[in-house]
Amino acid sequence: MTDVTTDKKRASGGAAALFGENFSIVHVLLEGRAFFALIAIIITFSMLSTNYATIGNFLIMANHVAIFGLLAIGMLLVILNGGIDLSVGSVLGLSGVFAGFLLQGVELQWAGVIFYPPVWAVVVLTVALGAFVGSVNGVLIAYFKVPAFVATLGSLYVARGVALLMTNGLTYNNLSGDPSLGNTGFDWLGFNRIAGVPIGVIILAVIAIATGLMLTRSAFGRWLYSSGGNENAAELSGVPVKRVKITVYMLSGACAAIAGLVLSSQLTSAGPTAGFTYELTAIAAVVVGGASLMGGRGTVRGTMLGAFVIGFLSDGLVIIGVSSYWQTVFTGAVIVLAVMLNSIQYGGKGGR
Repeated sequence: MTDVTTDKKRASGGAAALFGENFSIVHVLLEGRAFFALIAIIITFSMLSTNYATIGNFLIMANHVAIFGLLAIGMLLVILNGGIDLSVGSVLGLSGVFAGFLLQGVELQWAGVIFYPPVWAVVVLTVALGAFVGSVNGVLIAYFKVPAFVATLGSLYVARGVALLMTNGLTYNNLSGDPSLGNTGFDWLGFNRIAGVPIGVIILAVIAIATGLMLTRSAFGRWLYSSGGNENAAELSGVPVKRVKITVYMLSGACAAIAGLVLSSQLTSAGPTAGFTYELTAIAAVVVGGASLMGGRGTVRGTMLGAFVIGFLSDGLVIIGVSSYWQTVFTGAVIVLAVMLNSIQYGGKGGR
């Protein structure tokens, strides 16, 4: 197992050697950098636009963040395991298309009828599809020793290609359903609110809390941190390393599918290009939140803060009229800065 105390001392020693007597202040800033960055973003854009710091706008931005947050939670689990999942954006797009395909009606030629599944069945089948794609990634990586980068890059292309084949490059529109067919209610995920809070934000909160409890209160969470910190030592200690690896990729795929459902519901349409480059935003949120790309270090709380930093920054730039090209530049700069700070925090040794 990874000696967490030793790792912390090693990381602290690296930072202390770099910053000397100011280490305690620097340590606080490093540990809470995502929180401080979020506060700075809110203050800055509040001064630049009177429309930014309003309850209504915060709820709208949080609803946007829900998509990236769901992807980031799945990505966190994979990164804690020492891996990477480049397929989540494509799985999001495929999931939306698959849901749209089901809502448009499935023709059963042998029976001469068109079957319109209820929305709950669409949701269950779509999440199952995402979990299946994730489990395929996990099996390739755990049993066939395919590098995570290569396996998930292949899945990225396969999932995107299947989505394009299903739609012939077109978009499924008007997913609200028809009352006479019994398939209405899909847009409830995207447009309804409970106590004024968008459903997407509530879904994100529920999944974040459940994941946090799983990581801190369950044996699986301990297995995940230990296998991500030192896989060989964890396996020798009796941790089912292969099963943990498959599970985290399966959960990542399921989270991507849920994000695809929420996004398609918000748009009431599903296109094969949805989620393009979203995997990079998810990775950025995890890294900004303080997780180590080497595995074994990271929290749901930090990842959620990272997702809000990325989301609130992007929406703030839109509100003040900054070009979308510059938004890409700022996002890339944030990723580089976050990785640099992680290297300083962990003494250049990641989570191992």
